[in-house]
Amino acid sequence: MKIYTFLFLTLINITFIYSQPNNVSDKYTQGWNKLKEIDGEAGERVVNGLKDISPELSRFIIEYSFGEVYSLRSLDNKSKEIVAISSLIAQGAIPQLKVHLNGALNTGSSINEVKEVILQMSVYCGFPKCINAMNALKEVLNERKAKGIIDKEGKIASTNKSMDRYTLGAKYLAMLKGDQEQILKDSYQNLSPELVQFTIEYGYGDIFSRNNLDIRYRQIATISALATLGNVQPQLKFHIKAGLNIGLNVEEIKEIMLLMTVYAGFPSSINGTNSLKEVINEKEK
Repeated sequence: MKIYTFLFLTLINITFIYSQPNNVSDKYTQGWNKLKEIDGEAGERVVNGLKDISPELSRFIIEYSFGEVYSLRSLDNKSKEIVAISSLIAQGAIPQLKVHLNGALNTGSSINEVKEVILQMSVYCGFPKCINAMNALKEVLNERKAKGIIDKEGKIASTNKSMDRYTLGAKYLAMLKGDQEQILKDSYQNLSPELVQFTIEYGYGDIFSRNNLDIRYRQIATISALATLGNVQPQLKFHIKAGLNIGLNVEEIKEIMLLMTVYAGFPSSINGTNSLKEVINEKEK
């Protein structure tokens, strides 16, 4: 396996030498090296796939996306890839999602952690996108297995039997914000009590309570998906506050929003950063 890895990386380096554009910048070299940390094979496909139609796009992807944004250091590579796959699921961008599912597995996520991110997206992006993403993961795992790559299975979520789904969901929702159950009731109990029930039972009792994905990664994934959607500012602000409550810091959330410039575009990044700014200002009052 070590010999295979060495030969593969050597091939990637040779490809890099012969496929670079003229007058390669330091940012290009830095971006290429960062891309190799995530998925060197994907880098080769990017360069070769675009050089005939738009070498500029290939260069910008490597220089900007990986040479600048991915080279920021508030989030580790595992967290960055969770941001990427959550954003791409929210968009339904399956070809790009498959690249970053590989990247997530390459940067430390287990198979079951990736599955958990996809399951969580059913809450924020709907079941159709969740189903498509799970099918994409199945394809990626089959492709990796055919190449002889052995991925870590990871922890299996344990089943809670100590309390009913609503009580369990309310408990986990309170971890994010203590009075949120009551806020939901005040807002919707008279109009749609089912919405309160389903939000707490499914969103938090069934999904959020599963114990094989760290709560930090769950909030990173949620913030990324909501920032990508771009039309859910109240929910994004709630989850930014929740992220800060469970241990994320402002610099990490700022970096999530900067990653949005790569995966969801600058408007989503600007809107998400404005939501973060509002949360910070409200906390300072």
